Amino acid sequence: MATLSTYLKTTLVGAALMTLAACGGTNNSSAADPGAGAASGGSTTSSGSDGKVEVDTHSGSLGTYLTDSAGRTLYMFASDTSTTSTCTGSCLTYWPPLTTSSTAEASGSATAAMLGAISSGGSSKQVTYAGHPLYYYIGDTNPGATEGQGSTNYGAEWWILAPSGKPITATSGSTTGSTGGGGAYG
Repeated sequence: MATLSTYLKTTLVGAALMTLAACGGTNNSSAADPGAGAASGGSTTSSGSDGKVEVDTHSGSLGTYLTDSAGRTLYMFASDTSTTSTCTGSCLTYWPPLTTSSTAEASGSATAAMLGAISSGGSSKQVTYAGHPLYYYIGDTNPGATEGQGSTNYGAEWWILAPSGKPITATSGSTTGSTGGGGAYG
């Protein structure tokens, strides 16, 4: 008969694996149900087979802003510092970080010299741009969507970034027809 400790360990490992599987699943949900799946129908952390990620740009009604190579919008969190991500715990469910196990590359109007990385545990690092740790928003279901723009989830504002590294703080003119984004989850 298994001990209570073995049972608890097995249960926790199983729950963790189910959570990881859910994060990498397909998402056909709307921003009204941000916990239903991963951004853009794929993994919410981006890394090629060689561990590299590409920070690109997209132009829309809010201006030109940072995306990954698949066109998924990247955000900064106003409470972060250039060396520390303050989005932890359940925050990461809605705002997964852009991570890499190698070096990030710049494309489009993004500037390679503004790219960096901070420790995110293990062998991966969270990509930064102009000192801002970068995140996805789980409610952005299509490339170029900016549903997280202006959100105050987890106590501070979430903004998209211009190639200059400055936050774009406008909340009207979202590329998906919304006027800003996201309610409070935390």
